[in-house]
Amino acid sequence: MKKRTPLLIHGPRQVGKTWVLKYFGKEHFEDVAYFSLDKDESGLRDIFRTTKDPQRIIQQLSFLHGKKINPQTTLLILDEIQECNEALNTLKYFCFNMVTGFVR
Repeated sequence: MKKRTPLLIHGPRQVGKTWVLKYFGKEHFEDVAYFSLDKDESGLRDIFRTTKDPQRIIQQLSFLHGKKINPQTTLLILDEIQECNEALNTLKYFCFNMVTGFVR
């Protein structure tokens, strides 16, 4: 099993960061789970405020995604993660507590 760790991509607005991640996900993963923390209409930020446990976070994100997020076959994109400090801080738990991490 490959070990994956979170990846943070920084750059100016509107240069294609999200597009390239979605494209990469379609080409190299069975599924892409995309979430934007910019407009938190679904209560997404509350997930990260209530737990730091990656397994529980994945379960809750799977519910919002409408299907199971599999760490080995799903690329998890947390767009605009800087809008939620709790989500950003959770990335270290993905690194340390899970065999497989996720990508932003």
